[in-house]
Amino acid sequence: MTHLPFMARFTAWANERLYACVAGVPEETYRRDCGLFFKSIHGTLNHILVVDRMWIRRIEGAAHGLKSLDEVLYDDLAELRAAQRDENARLIALVGDLTAEDLTQPIRYTRMIGTGEEEARCDHVLLTLFNHQTYHRGQVTAALTQAGVEPPPLDIGFYTEDVGLSGDPGTVKAGA
Repeated sequence: MTHLPFMARFTAWANERLYACVAGVPEETYRRDCGLFFKSIHGTLNHILVVDRMWIRRIEGAAHGLKSLDEVLYDDLAELRAAQRDENARLIALVGDLTAEDLTQPIRYTRMIGTGEEEARCDHVLLTLFNHQTYHRGQVTAALTQAGVEPPPLDIGFYTEDVGLSGDPGTVKAGA
């Protein structure tokens, strides 16, 4: 799955753009319960980080130490943003180190919702993580729109426009 490193870099880019936008909204807008699954923009951004940590640690075979999917890891937006940046970097490094064989291996974990042990292929876990982020970033952009704030475009086309068709921020776009 050669697209997984691309998706890890895209995820970091999309998160950074979203956080930059959110940093400019009033605190009341940021914390308002606007009917999202995790109530506010703040709750939703924390949830994204919780799930990223959970799945990344599971892939690494490490304990994640998380208590719930709605756990507030950071109450301060700047600290939350820094922690998400760190998690994005960890994900990029992790995905870059996985072999084709690693990607087909099962990840065994204990469920956070319900009970019991589960198992999923590593590549499927990564696809779940990327899809999960996109889903909840969409909720945050909807909340921003409802608050009268124009969210940044977060589609892959805008990403490749920024970094080039390879999706590698270390490459130079043609004509640049």
